[in-house]
Formats: sequence, C-alpha cells, structure tokens
Amino acid sequence: MERASHAYRRPKAARTALATVGAASLVAAGFAIANVGTAQAADTNLISNSGFESGLSGWTCTAGSGAAVSTPVHGGSSALKGSPSGSDNAKCSQTVAVKPNSAYSLSAWVQGSYVYLGASGTGTSDVSTWTPSAGSYQQLSTKFTTGASTTSVTVYLNGWYAQPAYFADDVVLTGPGGTPTTPPTTPPTTPPTTPPTTPPTTPPTTPPTTPPTTPPTTPPSGSLPKHVLTGYWQNFNNGATVQTIAQVQNQYDIIAVSFADASGTPGGVTFNLDPALNYSVAQFKADIAAKQAAGKRVIISIGGQNGTVSINDSTSANNFANSVYSLMQTYGFSGVDIDLENGLNATYMSQALRSLSSKAGSGLIITMAPQTIDMLSPSSAYFATALKIKDILTVVNTQYYNSGSMNGCDGGVYSQGSVDFITTQACTVIQGGLDPSQVGLGLPASTSGAGSGYVDPSVVNNAIDCLTKGTGCGTFKPATKWPTLRGAMTWSTNWDAKNGNQWSNSVGTHVHALP
Repeated sequence: MERASHAYRRPKAARTALATVGAASLVAAGFAIANVGTAQAADTNLISNSGFESGLSGWTCTAGSGAAVSTPVHGGSSALKGSPSGSDNAKCSQTVAVKPNSAYSLSAWVQGSYVYLGASGTGTSDVSTWTPSAGSYQQLSTKFTTGASTTSVTVYLNGWYAQPAYFADDVVLTGPGGTPTTPPTTPPTTPPTTPPTTPPTTPPTTPPTTPPTTPPTTPPSGSLPKHVLTGYWQNFNNGATVQTIAQVQNQYDIIAVSFADASGTPGGVTFNLDPALNYSVAQFKADIAAKQAAGKRVIISIGGQNGTVSINDSTSANNFANSVYSLMQTYGFSGVDIDLENGLNATYMSQALRSLSSKAGSGLIITMAPQTIDMLSPSSAYFATALKIKDILTVVNTQYYNSGSMNGCDGGVYSQGSVDFITTQACTVIQGGLDPSQVGLGLPASTSGAGSGYVDPSVVNNAIDCLTKGTGCGTFKPATKWPTLRGAMTWSTNWDAKNGNQWSNSVGTHVHALP
C-alpha cells in the first residue's frame, strides 16, 4: 500500500521480483500460577505489607485512590481497595530492592473488573497481566528478569478509568533481595500528566491496550468477532479523505495505521504522525484508546509498497520485536501488520513475531497483507512465514488486486477483477495450510485505491458467500464450504470515506451478518 500523492499501484517489476503472525501471554501467564502463588519455604516475599494489614504502609496510590478495607479480603483481616475515577486508574505501587540479572516471580490475588498487576523498571522487558472480570478473588501471576544494572523495580496494581473499585490482597514477589530503599511516604496528589481526553463512561468490552498514563501493560486478550473487517488508515494525504482515527467508519474491526518506517537500527522501526495531518500525538493516542474501548483493534502496519525493513538475522529480529513493542506501549496499538512488499526472510521474520508475541501476550493481533503472487505456494517466503506462526496469527488479508492473471487452486488461469479470481486464490491459501479463520479477502475501496483490480462491493460479497456458503459463485465453485472465513480487508479507510463509505457499508455489513 502506498503513500504517494497518486493512486495506489505497484510496479510490475516489484511484483515479479517476489514470485518465487507471554510480558508472557495472558494464556502463558497462567503457567506461573502453579509455582508462583505458593512460594517455597525457602522463598522470601520481598513485598512490604503484602497483605495490607498495616494499611497502606509501604504503598503509594495515585490521587488518594487507595484504602485498606476489612472486606472483601483474601487472607488476613485487610485488603487494598482501589477506586478509579474518570482521570485516574487507581494505581498503587511499591518500589522493591532487587539484584541485577536475577529472576523474579510476581503474583497477587485480585477482585473486580479490569485489574492489572505488573512490574516496571525491570531493566529488561517490563511485564503485566490483568483480568477483565473477577467476581471473587483470583490470582494473577507473571515473571521477569532484571537487567544488568537494575537494583530496584516498581510493583503495581491498578484498575481502569471510570470503572468500579477493585480489591487486591497477598501480593508476593519472590527472588533475590537487594539493598532496601526507603519507600515514599506521601502519595502524589496530582492526576497523571496525560489522562484520557474522553474517558469511557460505561464499562468497555476490553480496556485499551495502553492506558493514557502509559504504565507497561499487556494488550487485552478480549476476542475479536468471528468475522472481521480490516481497513488501512493513511498517515499521509494522497488525495483521499484525511481522517482521524476517531473518524474511521465503525464497521472496521481492525484498523491498521499505515505505516511505521525503518529506523537507523537494523530491523528496528519507528512511527511519527505526518505533520500535514494536523493531528496531535495526544489526540491520536486518545482516539486509539476510544476505539479499543469500543471493542476495535488499532494496530501498526510495517512497510507498504515503498517501505523496506530488513530482518535477516537474530539481532535484527530482536530489534524489530523490541521496537514494535515499544510503539505498542507508546501509542496503545494492539498489534502489528506485516505489509513488506519488497521481500522478507521467513526464518527471521517468524522469529521476530514470536519474540514480539512473548512480550505482548495472547492479546497480540498479527495480520499480514501479502500480494497475490506471494501466496501462490507454501514455499514462498510470505506464505512460509504465515505457516510458521500459524498458532499466533490472526489473519492474512491477501491483496487480490494489482495482480494481473494468476493460476487458481483448480489449475485454471483467472484474471483479477472477478469472483473467480478471488475465490480460487483464497482456495489456494486454504489448501496451502492456513485455517479459513485466518483468511481474509483484500480489495480496494474505490477505483482510486489501486492501479487495477477494483471490483464492486457486491462482487466481494459474492466471493464471501461462495467461500462460506457455496452461493454467489462464478464458474468456480469450491468442493468444500469454509463458513469460518475471517472476513475482508480494504485499502483504505480514507479512500472508502472519499467514496461515501460505500465499501465498508456494504462489505462490512455483509461480513458481520455471517453466522
């Protein structure tokens, strides 16, 4: 997908050159429950006043949001009650002395909605875990390793903005103790410097990935709909409608921000809003948070037609994972989209995405947008990458445009711009090893969105019906129905808006009506 001032297109040469996606995850975080919550006799709990039996001694809570209460408790006679407000997430923390290059296990018992437990300042990868809803006490657990010069970490609990109070008890941190430091005695009285612009007034389906106060958090694991609509949002002006994230049509379940750019570090990426959009970073973050709270997912797309990010060894793979995770924490992205149209290395790209998954957790969204030619054979680099990360991959939205003619799964040759082209190519991907629930149909939102291959939204809907129900087909009719087909994608939300949102109104409604 391109950022030039003219319509989106790819040179033929670029296409033929390519001829030949748990902080541990929230699921993986569960492995710590068996061995973290019940410390061995030799283990020492490094948390001071871990059961809040001495009130808030040793703990600091933002904006006076914490209190020790006698009910409900998990153990002893007291527990922490954190009371969020519209501009404060009731974060209660304690700084603990630790040793460098050491392993630690962290757990706590919590009750309430959207309760987080985490550790920051680890010197490596900060960690957190959370529960969307605990009607009674349940244990949260995670692990981390300190950096080479780390002598203290901050353990914290928090709820979510404008949500009901949460409760926490029996916080345990085990591992080598360091030289103690004096904890703060006076809680801060000012709210965070970057509270949400428009805090939610009703409980969100899942909280945003990164709260406005930017504590390190793991993306929520709340599930996407069974069938989803994906749209790319342009961080540039090429004649399409200039939008804020808030203005993206509500039909889109996944919004891919286009694009992150290569940084000066091999494999590393960075992102900056285009100044021409007159879109402040603060508003951008707030808009992302609002979309996340509404159950949408906003992710960062890597590459595009002109973007080149080289990941050809373990170092660059690690740099990629670290830099993408940093962008997720900074802006609140829920995941990453791989749209590298100038080649990729399947071995190291899959390594990079697995590394990112281990940092971000089970809520991580991984999407791909290969060109049609990249998905003709499981041996091609793009297809091979998708198969290597099949267990953590969300969806592959192949671009069924700017493609010319291609062989279909039945051996026939089909020209782009038809139901048959779309269905035979999707059939190829499914027969090649992807689950139908990981397959999406990528089409341009208008004639201006691609150099060639635009079809009327009704053709997209017919292709969806053909693949899922066996109706609406052209000359090719799959021998098998794939009712779990994930959905459809378009370039772009901006071109869609320019065309009166006709594409998303038609295709989005059709996708969401699938059983």
